[in-house]
Amino acid sequence: MNVPVTFVERAHRGIGNRSTAAGEVGARRMMSHRIAASADYPAMEEMRDQARRIRLYALGHLDELLARFSDEVEGAGGHVHFAADADEAIAYIRKVAEETNVRRIVKSKSMVTEEIHLNAALEAHDLEVVETDLGEFIIQLSGDTPSHIIAPVMHKTRQDVGELFSEKLGIEYTDDPTELNNVARHHLREIFLSADMGISGCNVAIAESGSIVLVTNEGNGRLTTSAPRIHVAVMGMERIVPTLSDAAVILEVLARSATGQRLSVYTNIVTGARRPGDPDGPEEFHVVILDNGRSRVLAGDAAEVLACIRCGACLNVCPVYREAGGHAYGFTYSGPIGAVITPSLMGLAEWHDLPYASSLCGACLDACPVRIDLPGLLLKLRRDAVSEGLGPDGLEGALKWFTRLATNPGMWRGATRAGGWSAKLIARQGWIKSLPGRGSAWTDYRDLPAPAAKPFHARWKERQRES
Repeated sequence: MNVPVTFVERAHRGIGNRSTAAGEVGARRMMSHRIAASADYPAMEEMRDQARRIRLYALGHLDELLARFSDEVEGAGGHVHFAADADEAIAYIRKVAEETNVRRIVKSKSMVTEEIHLNAALEAHDLEVVETDLGEFIIQLSGDTPSHIIAPVMHKTRQDVGELFSEKLGIEYTDDPTELNNVARHHLREIFLSADMGISGCNVAIAESGSIVLVTNEGNGRLTTSAPRIHVAVMGMERIVPTLSDAAVILEVLARSATGQRLSVYTNIVTGARRPGDPDGPEEFHVVILDNGRSRVLAGDAAEVLACIRCGACLNVCPVYREAGGHAYGFTYSGPIGAVITPSLMGLAEWHDLPYASSLCGACLDACPVRIDLPGLLLKLRRDAVSEGLGPDGLEGALKWFTRLATNPGMWRGATRAGGWSAKLIARQGWIKSLPGRGSAWTDYRDLPAPAAKPFHARWKERQRES
């Protein structure tokens, strides 16, 4: 079986299938929850502006904020490692595991560890790694990959999960969500208690205190960071804010934009390891601060994308994401944010098609809690792709022909008349249902409005004569 290598090929596999349909239902539901939560919060627009200012300030002062954060973490007894890329991050975590005799690792949900393929790298060195977020646990059991930034298993139905648990966990089939949740809880409880290391992500890092903020709707995050004797937090270098007050502003818009909640059920602030007299907590606390291309992005035209707080709101409103599904984007990050951040981090050479996975409708900009201009960034990446000779085949030639037509009134009138005549032959009740060649990429999935039988300039002339 050929592995699809372009967005279009991957999208063709996703459009219309059951998984994508399930994901679309979930995305629309989350979108409606966000709209309702924002409407019930009069200060939402002001808080969005404030959150944007905080995030852009942090990006402009990353060096000093990360230095202070590092000092504070170490002052609280923790350890900080700056990793230039995925290999350095993995090597450090593996080294910590070897030095502390770690065999079993539990993980809380973390997109940045998905980005560097941490699980596979650790498992290759005989370390057992268990995802404990329910969605990520399902993904791991099924050998799948996440399809959404905050709801990784949104493309699966409860029947899919019931069949999976029956096969992998040896239970009698059920598709009752409460029973399935209890099965996962029972299975994971012993794993939590016997794990040597817990690995988490980091929603927000606070420079003034060396704290990390973890936002979840499940208790697994607290167990991952407190039950094992070693806690390793992996964070993208851009996740920093100056103060606790700044973090509070981010939290005000994060949950409302992500799931429509005022605050996620478990919002944890973790500072250092266990102190003398603490009843629980890890013996060691490590923070891995990952670059992995972020410095390059920060220095370029797409730097604003690093202000993202990973709420997933842009995915939920995006018509392309909802039709094609998250797997069509081919990497950790999907939807409009993925179409920008993946080619920005990983390079246009392999990902030059992603910036074209957008209708440029602007819904993502309207939904973004920190007002990232995703449509503008997509256009900049398209410009860069064309300048590097990576644009869609035939685009440059087609635009040259269009320019020639649009700047020659006689040719334009002739072309619009010809289009109207042609439409009469193939249109039915004002719609074209099938086109040959590349036109089929549109009509295979939707009808095309037929051009007017009489072009505007002809109608204008008639109206002028009549008046």
